[in-house]
Formats: sequence, C-alpha cells, structure tokens
Amino acid sequence: MSVQTWTYILVGITFALYIGIAIWSRAGSTKEFYVAGGGVSPLANGMATAADWMSAASFISMAGIIAFAGYDGSVYLMGWTGGYVLLALLLAPYLRKFGKFTVPDFIGDRYYSNTARLVAVVCALLVSFTYVAGQMQGVGLVFSRFLEVDMTTGVIIGMVIVLFYAVLGGMKGITYTQVAQYCVLIFAFMVPAIFISFQMTGNPIPQLGMGSTLNDGSGMFLLDKLDGLSSALGFDEYTSGSKSMTDVFAITLALMVGTAGLPHVIVRFFTVKRVKDARKSAGWALLLIAILYTTAPAVAVFARTNMIETVNNKPYSEVPEWFSKWEITELISFNDKNGDGRIQYVADEKTNELYVNRDIMVLANPEIANLPAWVIALVAAGGLAAALSTAAGLLLVISSSVSHDLIKKVFVPNITEKGELWAARGAATVAVVIAGYFGINPPGFVAAVVALAFGLAAASFFPAIVLGIFYKKMNKEGAIAGMVVGILLMLFYMLKFKFGIFDGGKAAVAGLKANWWFGISPEGFGSVAMIVNFIVSIVVMKFTPEPPKNVQEIVEDIRVPSGAGEATGH
Repeated sequence: MSVQTWTYILVGITFALYIGIAIWSRAGSTKEFYVAGGGVSPLANGMATAADWMSAASFISMAGIIAFAGYDGSVYLMGWTGGYVLLALLLAPYLRKFGKFTVPDFIGDRYYSNTARLVAVVCALLVSFTYVAGQMQGVGLVFSRFLEVDMTTGVIIGMVIVLFYAVLGGMKGITYTQVAQYCVLIFAFMVPAIFISFQMTGNPIPQLGMGSTLNDGSGMFLLDKLDGLSSALGFDEYTSGSKSMTDVFAITLALMVGTAGLPHVIVRFFTVKRVKDARKSAGWALLLIAILYTTAPAVAVFARTNMIETVNNKPYSEVPEWFSKWEITELISFNDKNGDGRIQYVADEKTNELYVNRDIMVLANPEIANLPAWVIALVAAGGLAAALSTAAGLLLVISSSVSHDLIKKVFVPNITEKGELWAARGAATVAVVIAGYFGINPPGFVAAVVALAFGLAAASFFPAIVLGIFYKKMNKEGAIAGMVVGILLMLFYMLKFKFGIFDGGKAAVAGLKANWWFGISPEGFGSVAMIVNFIVSIVVMKFTPEPPKNVQEIVEDIRVPSGAGEATGH
C-alpha cells in the first residue's frame, strides 16, 4: 500500500479513537470540564501531562532545530526538561494543595484581587494563543504533506477534531484522549528512530547509535562523519556551538521557568485526588517525557546526515521521490543559481541552492531513510497526536480563563453551573477559530513560536506563582505591577526583535543580532523580563500594605508538608 493509503488508515483509526474517548468521557459538570472531576490516577495523569507538554514543538520541531543548530540546539533539551523538574518539585504540589481550577484563579484568590485575576487572564490568553498557533501550524504541516491537501484545509480538519473532543469532554475528555495520544506519539517517534539507528550503525538503541561507529565498514563514528560533512559545506561543526554563553544561559532559563509557568501544564496537577498524587504524576510524566527527549538528538543526527548524503551535489533530475513530495508543500525547494542542474547545499547563502524548513526533518526522516510506508504514515499520526493533545490543553485554559475567571468570578458571579459550562464551550469554540487563523497565517516555524510562549509565561506567571507560594508578605500591588511590567517588556522585545514592529521591519532582517540587548535573543529574553518582574514586585510590595492575615495564613498552610494530603483529601 502507498504512504497516503497507510496515512488515511492510521490517522483515521487514531482520530476515531480520540472521538470515541471524548464521547465516552464527556463532561457533565464544571468540575469535570475544568479538572476531570479531580479523580484521575497518577499514571494516567502522568501520561496525559506528557502528551500535553510534548507538543508539535517537541515532536516535529525540536529534533529539526537540533539537526540544523547542532550543539546550540541543546538549549531546548536542557530548558524544557529542566523546566519540568522545576515545575514538579517547586510548584505542582503546592498549587494542588491550594485547590483552584486555573492559574488565574490561584492568582486572583492568593492576591485577593479581581484586578490581579484579570491581569492573569490576559497573560494566560497571550501565552496560550501564542503557543496554540504553533500547534495548529504543526497540524497543517502534517496534513499538507501526508494527506496531500493544502495547509489551510489541513488546519481546518485539525480544528474540527480538536473542537469536538475539547468542547464535548472538557478536561475529562482531554485527559483520557491524551493518554491515547501519548501512546500514539511515543510509538510513532521511537519506531523510525530504532529502524534508522539499526540501519546506520547496527545498534537498535538510538541514544547509543548516535555515538556508535557506522556499519559501512569505514570504522568512522557517526558524529565524526557529520562533523566532516558539515565542515566541508561551510557549516559549523555539528558538535561545536556558535551561540554566546550568555544567550545559551538566557534561553535555557527562559524555557525552564516558562515551563514552570505554563497554565495548561499546571492545570493538570489539579486533576488528581491528593497532593502526593500530584508528585507521583509529575514523576511519571518526567519518565515518560525522557523517552522522547533522550531520543530527539539521535533523530536529529540521523536526519541531518541522511539529508546531506541524499541530496547534496546530486542532479535535480535524479532526486528521490520524498524530495518531490515535500516540494509540493514548499517546505523544501531548489533554486539552480549556477545552472548546472545539481543541488548545491552550502552554508554561504549567496551560492546555496537548497531551502529546507527545519520543521520537516522528523516527518521526512523515515522517507529519506527509505523505511516502509506504514512507518512513514505512523510518524504522521504521531505528529498529529502531539499537536492535537497540546492544542486541546491550551484551548481548555483559554475557555476556563474566560468562563470561570472572567464571567463567573468577575462579571456574572450568580451564573448557574449549566450556564458556566455553556460559556466554557462557547469560549473554546471561539478560541479554536482564532487558533486556526494563526495556524494558517503562522508567525514563524513551530518551535520558535512556542519558545516565545515560554518567554511570555516566564515574564508573567512564574514570579507571581513562586512569590505567592513562598513569600507570605507578597501583596496584590506588587504581584500586579510585576506581571504587567514583565509581560509588556517581553511583548515589546518580541515585537521589536522578532517581527521588526518598532523598526519598520529592519530588526527582522540584517543586523538583528547586533541590536539585541545584552546579546540575548527574543527566545531568551523571558529570563530578563522575569528578573525585572521579581524586582518590580518586591520593590512595589515594600511601599504598599501587607496582605490580610487570613491570606498570610493560607500561604503558611499550603507549605505544610502534611500527611495532610491523606487526612483532608487535598
């Protein structure tokens, strides 16, 4: 059977599974819609959290970034993995003990202020929409290649599917759908990696294969070969870095604290029964995430080596079928600058004739390696599972921010539970349409967009949450001032240096890096904005009244390491 036939079969089966689970686990109350009824087991929650967190950026884009950036791409591995540890150890158990449905709910109650709640809602919407744009773009990317439809049609199909199970099932439907999506995405990521590792090095374990000798009889190590290929084409050696240490540190920190401030990940810890279950599910999620994250660098090495060897200096008339298929999507293209009919892939942009979008590397990898059609189709199903699982979690954050934190807590406090449930579903529907628009008109490649969402989360939520848990004297004035200054500073920097908004577009082209403040890229500036947020929060707090005594007592209580979780059911 052809790749397209296999894709229809595997994607059809997985979509039917997701829809079936959504119907089976549809939400009947606001508690089920927001936090799945609060009774999810640690293992199921760990799997759902892993799927929620491993988005299209992790599945599709991260290995692609590493394939092109080499050593410099490791910041994404360190930042995202380290961030999850930070979230699991520093925040999740305390937030679970506080017992609120959403991050704006925590901030509104902890800082005894609807103004703080409104600021948190705005921040949650900014972070979530920036993040979900990357997911919908990933959905369109997979559909446009493997079902051979245009990007717009692909995004619309994804919108309909995610709308169905997010709106019908809420967090309850999303949780059990994400358990299935984790199984699909991890299987889809690992199978081709194992195949290619064995094919290239004779070692079926990708993590070991990356550092093994090639099985072509040369006795050369795979990484040495890739270093040689990269140098010969004018690129930096794959295993050496070109980023400044300042920028590496800033991006890693921004991704770490951004992870710990992501509302769609934090809300997962409200779905378990007890505080100790929050810790257990964090441990399960970290273990399950590590499977993909330790494999991604190997996939990047395999993909980069195979791509260079397959197309560089080859006659265009003899390019393999995978090249022609991806050309249709315009994510890879050949411009014969010297007219010799051969593909010249080099670092010098003036003479380079090959454009490759880094987001295609994981998806095209099995095709480049000539793997069976079913494996190629499996990767498509995995990419969709990764994108849709995270998109659903983000849409729930958006809908709960609007229905619970805005409508119920601020504008219509007497709304019935049924009315609130309908408001949540309506907000999710509007959010899907907006997310689809960004997917069709994306602001950049998937992981870059997602990295900016982490910067926004770092700049806004992380200080407010940490100070809210660990500093009982932190008051509403300090938290509000810190969040507003942090998010505005990050937005300004992002718009100026990523999109050239304040420079007439100049900052988005040549000379961009020369203008970066402190030599820090937009992806890493969340670290600076976060530090500014901390400083502003503490300074403003010093000159304003202390929080009420009852709030200080709540803060003291949530830090008590009780068998209290067992005794109280919290």
